[in-house]
Amino acid sequence: MSTSHFRLFAALRPLSFAAAATAGFLASVPLAAANPHILVDVQTGRVLEHEEAFRKWYPASLTKLMTVYTVFDAIRAGQISLDTPVVMSKRAAAQPAAKMYFKPGQKLTLDSALKILMVKSANDIAVAVAEAIGGTQEGFVTRMNGEALKLGMTDSHFVNPNGLPGKGQYTTARDLAVLTVALRRDFPQYASYFALEGFTNGQQNVPSLNMLIGRFAGADGMKTGFICASGFNQIGSATRNGRTIVSVVLGTDSLAARADATANLLQKGFTTQFPGNETLGSLRPYGQGQDQVTDISADICSAKGAKIRSETRDEVGRMRVQSPYILEMDHDPRFVFAGLIPGQDPQPAAQPEKVATGDTAGGIANVPVPMPRPTSF
Repeated sequence: MSTSHFRLFAALRPLSFAAAATAGFLASVPLAAANPHILVDVQTGRVLEHEEAFRKWYPASLTKLMTVYTVFDAIRAGQISLDTPVVMSKRAAAQPAAKMYFKPGQKLTLDSALKILMVKSANDIAVAVAEAIGGTQEGFVTRMNGEALKLGMTDSHFVNPNGLPGKGQYTTARDLAVLTVALRRDFPQYASYFALEGFTNGQQNVPSLNMLIGRFAGADGMKTGFICASGFNQIGSATRNGRTIVSVVLGTDSLAARADATANLLQKGFTTQFPGNETLGSLRPYGQGQDQVTDISADICSAKGAKIRSETRDEVGRMRVQSPYILEMDHDPRFVFAGLIPGQDPQPAAQPEKVATGDTAGGIANVPVPMPRPTSF
């Protein structure tokens, strides 16, 4: 597979919006052929568009949506509640960044843990939640895989609750769409967790890693993820006039590229008439990459990949997104509380963290607010 195949919307990024306006409707540029993606109408389950939807891929932190689905199922079964304390174990505290750096023995509510998972994608919190429900991480992962099978995610397997690299962990764009639609349909009462603009622990404000929240019309979810082998992945969700559309985009080469691709794909879903009546249930496996998990580490975690990412930032390190559908926030980010239960040791001091794996690809974990290019002429 050539390097160019993994440049989802790469051709868009050198354009200014003035040039894009001259060129015409930006979202009409087709997605690169070998980047798995899928676009689905939640209410009907209709697949509007798909490419390489059955190619096996590393889920990275998109795994946390499977973790959250399993948590919601446990709440529904009466096994746990949003007020249940989640205790940080030594194993959880030892997880690589991105993380919260809570100490073993410290406690937070499940409600706070879910907010942190969705906003910061903290790996230590994912393990602590898994242990709170499954008794052990392994017990919880068994339950995750059971839930995935019940949902019809026939080409997915999970080995941990946070998406850190692990042998035997894989999914597909189609399966992730099945999961996302199930989250929206089965647990609408918890939809607000996916649309958070950020959280505060009383000392530090942490903005969402999802650059569409508060900046794309109707955006209400869902999750981002990164490891070297997967590239930059994003599951997007937006609702307009009572209609919800979800998208899965895998294998882009930067934070900005995944946001651009997701925004353009969702916009296309709301504004385009699609032929056919294929659904997630009727879509049959096709294409290459079904027998082994694709690994794009050489394209992503390399000097070449770093150069590409550097070109998507401005002189102060903010993301340069190119999609005309990602706008400036028209308000200060709204931060909800998520932190330790009061009466314990103080929250860890705010600190930038270098991450080996996680959404920031070795950079500062608290992503700066993106700076879209002007959209008026």
